[in-house]
Formats: sequence, C-alpha cells, structure tokens
Amino acid sequence: MHTIMLKAKLHMARVTHAVLNYEGSCAIDGNLLDMAGIRENEQIQIYNVENGERFTTYAIRGEEGSRLISINGAAAHLAGPGHRIIICSYAHYSEAELDNHQPALVYLQDGNHVSHTSNAIPVQLA
Repeated sequence: MHTIMLKAKLHMARVTHAVLNYEGSCAIDGNLLDMAGIRENEQIQIYNVENGERFTTYAIRGEEGSRLISINGAAAHLAGPGHRIIICSYAHYSEAELDNHQPALVYLQDGNHVSHTSNAIPVQLA
C-alpha cells in the first residue's frame, strides 16, 4: 500500500506574473524549486489565499534568483500578480518510507524572499 503525502510546499509565495497566452504551467524561480525539491514538470497544486481558487498544473523552471512566480495559460484566470499562493507537491510513499518522511517546507515573505525552512508543520492549537 502507498500513501499520498505532502512532499514540498512553498508557503505564501507572491504571484509576480500571469501570462494568459502561454502554453500553461507555473514558472518558479529555479532556486526556490531546488530548495523545495520540486522538479521541473512535476505536478503541483496551487492554493490561492486571496480568492480560494485551487488548481493543478506543473512546475517549470524560472530564472534563478529572479523570485519569479508566473501563473500561465488558463490558470492565469485564477491567480494574478500580487496574489498570495501556496504551492504544494505530493508523492506516493510506501509504508516503510513513511517512518522517515519529512516534507520540505519553504516559507516566503515579501518579494518571495525565503524567511525560513522547516520539515514539520506546527501543531494547530485550539
């Protein structure tokens, strides 16, 4: 049996571009992709904090150091420049892999600068 688990997350990224007449996908600064361990062409889920839209696309490599987050193609109707989004990737893990699994969490602040990283989501308090 395999379980689908969070693999990586870019938390509170700011959309810098939305290009409707593009083939599709989400371009992400290559440094951020590497830090999160998200591969080019990997399926990602995007959650728009501003309007609640949720959609699936794939990651493409943007220029390293550019802080680029570009929503392309039809998805450009769902998120625009300035919107805060959460980008997640998921993977299938075997029971044996689950014991040591830790997601790569990258937290962003203004300008898509990394504020910190973690491997555990804090426990939610009541």
